[in-house]
Amino acid sequence: MDIPVFIWLFALPLLAAPLIYLSGHLGNRFGRQRVAYWVGLLALAATWIPLVVTARDLHAHDPVTYTYGTISLVLDGLGLLLAMVALGLGTLVVLFSGPYMGRQVGQEKYYAMLVAMIGVMIGLGCASDIFNLWIWFEAMAVASYLLVVFYREQSASLEAGIKYLIQSSAGSVLVLIGISLVFSQTGSLKLAEIQAYTQENPLLLVAGALFVIGFGVKAALIPMHTWLPDAHSQAPSGISAMLSGVVIEAGLVAMLRSLIALSGTTDSIYALLMGFGALNMFVGNLMALRQTQIKRLLAYSSLVHIGYMLVGLGITFYSKDLAGAQGGLFHLFNHGLMKGLAFLSAGVLLYTLFIARGDHGPLIIEDLSGAARRYPLTALTFSIAVLSLGGLPPFAGFMSKWQIFVAGFQTHNILIGVLVVFAALNSVLSLTYYAPLVNVIYRLDPSDRVRSGRPIPLLMAIPLVVLALAIVLIGFWPDMVSWLTTPAGVVLSSGIGG
Repeated sequence: MDIPVFIWLFALPLLAAPLIYLSGHLGNRFGRQRVAYWVGLLALAATWIPLVVTARDLHAHDPVTYTYGTISLVLDGLGLLLAMVALGLGTLVVLFSGPYMGRQVGQEKYYAMLVAMIGVMIGLGCASDIFNLWIWFEAMAVASYLLVVFYREQSASLEAGIKYLIQSSAGSVLVLIGISLVFSQTGSLKLAEIQAYTQENPLLLVAGALFVIGFGVKAALIPMHTWLPDAHSQAPSGISAMLSGVVIEAGLVAMLRSLIALSGTTDSIYALLMGFGALNMFVGNLMALRQTQIKRLLAYSSLVHIGYMLVGLGITFYSKDLAGAQGGLFHLFNHGLMKGLAFLSAGVLLYTLFIARGDHGPLIIEDLSGAARRYPLTALTFSIAVLSLGGLPPFAGFMSKWQIFVAGFQTHNILIGVLVVFAALNSVLSLTYYAPLVNVIYRLDPSDRVRSGRPIPLLMAIPLVVLALAIVLIGFWPDMVSWLTTPAGVVLSSGIGG
């Protein structure tokens, strides 16, 4: 049997997950608590080999397909983009987690679930039928739930996990009902065959609404977002980076796959996406303004950036032009970098000021006072992350927002032009909670916690440098990632409307 290389993109992490757990469990018995860490890191390092080979082959040929029985897996530009974000950020998070988790009990479970979640998200991007898309989606939900409640001895962590579980389960049930409706009306579960169905059908519109709600829970569409701030703030910082930088984007990709399949039955999907985009930007900013805890503030800001992605994607659903999708998916890629860096930088400060001293208290804005004097590297990387999230040039966040805004004005639609202006004003509004963070870090005298903070381990500093350099370089040369975002945008723009 000839198995294409891209299968190993998710097969290697999924096969490695039980080995990580078993090796970590055996290592604990012999006093070697870091075994699971190194095995997990090795598994992800090995996964980069098929990713590089697949990326080269994908740009030389059409999307790669593998069929086993009635199940088909397809890796196209959108799946490759998701794989790159998941594996790139996931590798850095595992590297970061070594010192952060320290001697934490249950590390073998942590690394096994984290590596499995990375593999599942890559698999989600390769699903070619809507039922298997739901299966991958459910597997991602299970793995991420177990990571959210990793600090199970803390009541707040359990509360966040229960809220996440209930809302995710409710969303999954709605998606399953939507799948049943689609099958009853089209007789198929394959996305390509459903897409060819172009008759207006009220039940398919209901199915589309169920997909938006169900997948929208994981994509953090307002008002299906209420699990997000608790989950982000209570999970380990590396998992917070994955939830914000990849998991909600994977939920968005699942929603897009289902909506593209139904795009032939209605032409109003763009209004739905843009409406949610405007709501996410506005409400997310208002909620972030009220926060004093750093991780909750960053969690709410994720709602805002999902809004920018939705606006860009909605522009393509309206105009069938590539530019909006390319800008929205460019922002998806950049958001993984920016929010990953923000949460990992906050995680470094949380570790040095709290966790290394045996305290698991929340990191609040006042704790950052004068952090630049003792932790200049972390202060710099955190500032790059939040200023890029705020859309300041010359960082990556500015470039992807700019592409979305230009694509909107190019439609010559007055309402879309107003929405673009609204999005730009929301970008300025976000600086009212990002800029004070930088001010506290650099201009105030060091707090008592900062003065007594522990040194930063080298393995935690490396991911910060890598992500910060990527944000700066992409800001100056955005074409660096056009080989990745353009094919992903083509998948969307060419598929809309059947």
